[in-house]
Amino acid sequence: MKFELPKLPYETNALEPVIGQQTVELHYGKHFQAYINNLNNLIPGTKFENMDLVDIVKESDGPLFNNAGQALNHNIYFLSFSPNGGGEPAGELAEAIKQGFGDFENFKKEFNAAATSLFGSGWAWLAKDDAGKLSIVKEANGGNPVTKGLVPLLGFDVWEHAYYLDYQNRRPDHVNALWDIIDWKAVESRY
Repeated sequence: MKFELPKLPYETNALEPVIGQQTVELHYGKHFQAYINNLNNLIPGTKFENMDLVDIVKESDGPLFNNAGQALNHNIYFLSFSPNGGGEPAGELAEAIKQGFGDFENFKKEFNAAATSLFGSGWAWLAKDDAGKLSIVKEANGGNPVTKGLVPLLGFDVWEHAYYLDYQNRRPDHVNALWDIIDWKAVESRY
């Protein structure tokens, strides 16, 4: 199976000022593309050659895991944004957040704390288990909650390449701003 970069549902400048055009072009067009290219170069002739991306992440290790994990992570990340995003989720996801975290503001506070306290590079995730119970999961490097049997719903990339051009070393500012562009319909579709 050959993996491809997903088409963005918005223009590269559409997320400004939260994420600048240059950041999107470098992060999506260079970093994400490199993970896809590396993944496609690593799987031929292996047992992973015809697997879907989630199964590769669950079953691989080393360079294959790193590139597959980052391909999956960035796919979820970039398809969770909209220039008309923000606000709060609705429906079952909103109820699950209320049940698990008390209310949306407390959820955001806990999620931001996870994203800003992660040492080094990695991801903060909102994930669900088979019963629909939500949790916030911190993953280093290219980790993804699928390796823990969870379904990733929303991920914040806290590698410096995701925010350095726009926020320099101000990770908390970046994390706080991302809430303004979350496409909750996309996130809810994963729930």
